[in-house]
Amino acid sequence: MLTKLKQKIQQTLTGVAKIAHRLRFTPNRISIVGFTLALATAITYALTTTEQPWLLILAVVFLLTSGFCDTLDGIVARTFEQTTVFGGFFDSVLDRYADAVVYTGIIIAGLCNPIWGLAALTGSVLVSYSRARAEAAGVKMESVGFAERAERMLILAVASMVAFWWLEALNYGIIVLAVVSNLTVIQRALHVYRELKKEKQ
Repeated sequence: MLTKLKQKIQQTLTGVAKIAHRLRFTPNRISIVGFTLALATAITYALTTTEQPWLLILAVVFLLTSGFCDTLDGIVARTFEQTTVFGGFFDSVLDRYADAVVYTGIIIAGLCNPIWGLAALTGSVLVSYSRARAEAAGVKMESVGFAERAERMLILAVASMVAFWWLEALNYGIIVLAVVSNLTVIQRALHVYRELKKEKQ
């Protein structure tokens, strides 16, 4: 859904990528910074209580900055021809760990129903896994399904900001994420089925 917007953002961030390159930030280093920020996000969520709702705003700042790094590492890699097979693998693995720790932080804090939290975490991981498996089979998956990583991060960020005033909003946000991420997996499975069926005909 946000793929076209993401492409425009990537074009405008070329200047930032040049600055990062001058500061000797390689794509892998930026990926590590992004994961570190995801850890900070998880810890901040885990420490959030009804007495300290302001931590939710801090968590959103960490979350969106982590997402920014996730976009920037790819731009640096492409702009300065530093793309490698290992770099793509490394970034993907860190992204999955980042998703997992953020949801875990929310669950630990009791900010959502743990069953829905686990459903959202599982769906998040499977969205990415389904794309990887499909593309390994030669099926293009870009823009297939609603809840790609950028969409999931935005939903979580909005729910967290609303939760600053109404804590239960984060629980509802996690429910939405659980539903849309798992629906995306189903969408992608159906897309792969149709594409592979066409190849056989």
